[in-house]
This record gives sequence, C-alpha cells and structure tokens, in this order.
Amino acid sequence: MSAPIKTPAAETLPRPAGLAGLASDWASDQRTFKNVSWGKAMMWIFLLSDTFVFGCFLLAYMSARMSTTVPWPNPSEVFALEIAGAHVPLILIAIMTFVLISSSGTMAMAVNCGYRRDRRKTAILMLVTALFGATFVGMQAFEWSKLISEGVRPWGNPWGAAQFGSSFFMITGFHGTHVTIGVIFLLIVARKVWRGDYDTERRGFFTSRKGRYEIVEITGLYWHFVDLVWVFIFAFFYLW
Repeated sequence: MSAPIKTPAAETLPRPAGLAGLASDWASDQRTFKNVSWGKAMMWIFLLSDTFVFGCFLLAYMSARMSTTVPWPNPSEVFALEIAGAHVPLILIAIMTFVLISSSGTMAMAVNCGYRRDRRKTAILMLVTALFGATFVGMQAFEWSKLISEGVRPWGNPWGAAQFGSSFFMITGFHGTHVTIGVIFLLIVARKVWRGDYDTERRGFFTSRKGRYEIVEITGLYWHFVDLVWVFIFAFFYLW
C-alpha cells in the first residue's frame, strides 16, 4: 500500500527585488509597520504629512524673503522688549523656546512613567507639559498683540517688506494652533490616566487595551514634533 501524499505547508513567496519588492511590502503589510500598533502608525503618517505642510510654509517664507526688493525687517529690533529702560533683543522668543524645549523633557519622562505603570507621576508630568504649552501660547498671544499694536498687519508693517506680516502670522499662527491642540489632548489623556482608565479599561475616547499606556507615547510623538518644528521656525524666522 502506497504511503499517503503529504500536502506541503503554505510556503512564503520570496520577496521580489527592487521597486516591486517595495510595492509588495506596502501592499501585503508583511514588513511595513511590523509589530507597530495602528494608532502609532497613523500618528507617524499624520506627522509625515504635517512635515510637508510646515516645509511648504517655510520654503514660501524663504522664497518671499529672498525675492523681495524692499528691505526685510530686522528680527532683533522687531522682537525686542524694553526691560528697565534697556533694549533687549529676542528675549521673549528665547524664553518661549526654553519653555517649549523643557516641555519635551517632561513629556519624555511622562512616557517613561507611563510604561512603568506609574499613574500618578505620568498624569502630573503630562499636566506640567500642558502647563508649559499653555505658557508658550500665552507668550505668543502677547507677542502678537504687541506687534499688532505697533502696526503689523498681514498686508504690511512699518519696518519694510509687506510680506513680513503675512509670513509671521501664518507660520506662527499655524504652529500655535498645533500647540493649543496638543495642550487640549494632553489634558484629556492626563485626566484619563489619573482616573485609571487605562488600568480598568473604562469605555470612552482614547482608551486603549487594559494595562496599555501607549496613548501616552502617541501623545508624546505629537508633542515632540511640535517642539521640533519650533526649532526650525526659530532658526529661519527669528535668527535669519
């Protein structure tokens, strides 16, 4: 009696070479985002698309500044403050940058505490991060009000090239909106962490699986991105 024929197990097809292999990876999801959660992958994709938007804004700003025939306002004079009778250039911008960069440190510590299941420290550090962000937005509102009172408008300014006003309000306003959204998101997640929603798997928005604090890390990705973008805005807009 002949031995039964064994059906071979399903074989993994070899990965095609070149661009065909890259397309196969994306189509089958065999290697792309392997072992990465859906929420984290979508945040990375969102941040990539947002990078293109900010990049276009900064490229448009550089193009306008280099092509204008009217002198561009001197940032050291425009963004200076009078303190005790002294003319201090860029002091407010320096403080804003210090506050936002410091918030990245507290956010990183919050993510670390989240993965160690330390609810109390995670929530407190996220609230401190939100406080830093709100302080930044408040100082930016002061900066806007000061420049508006001095005559800066999207269509002109008293110091030179008319494109300065539109570039300033568009770029800093778009970034400030991102910071404001981040502060709101931080407050929501911090409240859920404090209540223990990620330990009891309480139903609601932004609640992940029981015992998982991944949403804290996803929030951190967004916050670090906002901080990194500000570094480029600071370099191109205030130091150039």
